[in-house]
Amino acid sequence: MTDVSITLLVLVVVVAAFVWNRLPVEVVALGAALALYGTGIVGLEDTFAGFGSGTVVLIAALFVVAEAIDAAGVTTWLGSLLIRFSGTSRSRLMVLMMVLTALLTALISVNGAVAALLPMVVVLAVRLGRRPSELLMPMAFAAHAGSLLILTGSPVNILVLNAAVETTGTGIGFFEFGLVGLPLLLGTIGLTLWLGPSLLPNRTPEALPKDLGSHGATLMTHYLGDDRLSRLTIPAGSALVGQPVACFQEDDDGGHLHLISVQKPDGKPSTLATFTAGDDIVVRGGQPRIDTFAARHGLTQDDNATCGLISSSYGVAEVVVAPRSNLVGTEAYPGMVTESGTLVVLAHQHPGEQESSGRSLITAGDRLLLQGTWSALDQHTVDHNVLLVDSPDTIRRQTVPLGPRATPALIVVGIMVVLLATNLIPAPVAALLAAMAMVVLRVVTVQQAHRSMAWTTLILVAGMIPLSTAITSTGTAEILAEGMVSVVGGGGPLLLLVGIFVVTAVLGQLISNTATALIIIPIALSVAQESSINPYTVLMCVSVASSAALLTPVATPANMMIMQPAGYRFGDYWKFGLAIMALYAAVAILLVPVFWPLQT
Repeated sequence: MTDVSITLLVLVVVVAAFVWNRLPVEVVALGAALALYGTGIVGLEDTFAGFGSGTVVLIAALFVVAEAIDAAGVTTWLGSLLIRFSGTSRSRLMVLMMVLTALLTALISVNGAVAALLPMVVVLAVRLGRRPSELLMPMAFAAHAGSLLILTGSPVNILVLNAAVETTGTGIGFFEFGLVGLPLLLGTIGLTLWLGPSLLPNRTPEALPKDLGSHGATLMTHYLGDDRLSRLTIPAGSALVGQPVACFQEDDDGGHLHLISVQKPDGKPSTLATFTAGDDIVVRGGQPRIDTFAARHGLTQDDNATCGLISSSYGVAEVVVAPRSNLVGTEAYPGMVTESGTLVVLAHQHPGEQESSGRSLITAGDRLLLQGTWSALDQHTVDHNVLLVDSPDTIRRQTVPLGPRATPALIVVGIMVVLLATNLIPAPVAALLAAMAMVVLRVVTVQQAHRSMAWTTLILVAGMIPLSTAITSTGTAEILAEGMVSVVGGGGPLLLLVGIFVVTAVLGQLISNTATALIIIPIALSVAQESSINPYTVLMCVSVASSAALLTPVATPANMMIMQPAGYRFGDYWKFGLAIMALYAAVAILLVPVFWPLQT
């Protein structure tokens, strides 16, 4: 067999394996690379070149940046703005949601934006009495359109940029993708408002994500009943300064007030025996009694804290004592500092009983409400002795908009966008610097950065690069291009664009759009060379067609993400997807040549 025959055979097997969808896509991609090496089509260095490519580094760095934006509370803040301004109007809700999704996608990719906004949109649908199926497909399709607003919107954009640089010596501008991305976004919004009510599926999901937006109030009612928990700050002139903590007593005037804890402003327990200016005291009692006590001693209540439980600096975690836990038989009481010295027990509750206000022994199944800094909660609630009800990280992301690290996160993203837009340094270097800055500035931990990696995407890109290389180096791309030219070339360059769009779009419904781009780009460039067409025109046509992954849930991870929360079925995507696909075809075939003329 010739090198071309072997390459074509590997290509056919890879596409068939992707469509079959029984093997992990990572295995298929890596198997393709190893098959090419085993048959001698590519050398050892080329086989693994993808794992050291700047493309993979850039994509990985953007995953970390996306995680940092979400961890800093930026997406929560955007969600709160959406709820505030959308009201009950369907049209306003759709427009704002889709614009927000597209803008976020432009910065952190389709999958990152959909993953970040999915819980918020589902909760929004429930709060407004709408089905999630009404909102989630428009959100995903807006993300696809938003991926073409700027360079960072999609790995495909990066592949197209690299191909343009290698072919012509010059790239595509950071904002140049927006020439097609903006019409796609506006058209998608218009079609959603016009055809959405009749074409969008009306489904009911089996289960909905947990809404933690009012988590503080829920915990307050569950553990404290009619009482309230408040956080009071001791100013320098307060009569409490210097008084012994042990002598605190407020049970006169027909009311009562319990001192639960003395903490530093960041939520860390104080180890001093006396009250100190600047400390916060956590008290429990009726709200009128708390107000009276605060006024008497000149204390200020933290209005930014949710029910005295959650703020940007500290939060709470609810844990259940596990069977055979080492904690069984030990003593607990409200205000007790845990063994780590960083968390305070706010409440202790036996199964089926009211919260215990005094000392009591812990039994299996008991519930403990713990408070401390977010980092302390993350670190010390992962313990085999207890079962965590809701992770502190999840609570923080849903309840704390614009957390303490939001400012450095936004500054880093702004600098990264400027560097990418101006090409002062290579794109992988700019993104990697941004990702490193997010870790150094503690916007995300190293562990969170590791977890943010979408390894499927990274391995897929790295594994498919050798196949893309082989398609070019063996002359396979030229042969396929000649075949396409011989079939549709007589109809002129515009018909060639139609052929490129159809092949790319159809393949993109069956396999990853990133994998599709890696396969089609060398073929499209050969078509451009064979027919003397501007390579930028065919590359942008491929970029638009690759983003038109709209007809099946397996086309992109974002399509798959929304399937279960919305209750969609496999065949629900094509009805509305075809309408949007027609828009993509019009942009790719008619509008792309306007900005990138067919003839150079």
